Amino acid sequence: MTWTHVSIITLAIGGGLAFAAVSGYGLGWMGSSDRAMLKPENPEIVSAGKQIYLDNCATCHGQNLEGEGNWSVSNPDGTMPAPPHNETGHTWHHGSQLLFDLTKHGLDEVAGGDGYSTNMPAFKDVLTDEEIVSVLSFIKSTWPKEIRARHDELDAALARGG
Repeated sequence: MTWTHVSIITLAIGGGLAFAAVSGYGLGWMGSSDRAMLKPENPEIVSAGKQIYLDNCATCHGQNLEGEGNWSVSNPDGTMPAPPHNETGHTWHHGSQLLFDLTKHGLDEVAGGDGYSTNMPAFKDVLTDEEIVSVLSFIKSTWPKEIRARHDELDAALARGG
């Protein structure tokens, strides 16, 4: 084997790994859109999600998904108050996979792990993937029909690479 062959093979393997890293293919939490597929029409999943939400999320985000007061103004320590997850907030502006990743891994890790100051914990050691999907399905089930449709359109556009 010549050095040219070794270089080509090295570039091919490196390129494949780079593609995998960028696309999230095969990288556990980044690449599985199935895990983040929300099911707001499934009453069993929504019911389970509501209870998990009440047990784990409502302390900050509110019993009725209303968030903390003045949620769009930073706290004195630089963190942001917990936003609402109902239709008045911005949760529905984000794709399902991002919502899943934020919930599972926390904002700091999703933002690149540069020490982003946040009070939102990661739930990877608290909730299973299915429980996270249940919570997000519950949240989505409370949105008006037109907002759910817009969120579905966003997910579809993101799936197409848009």
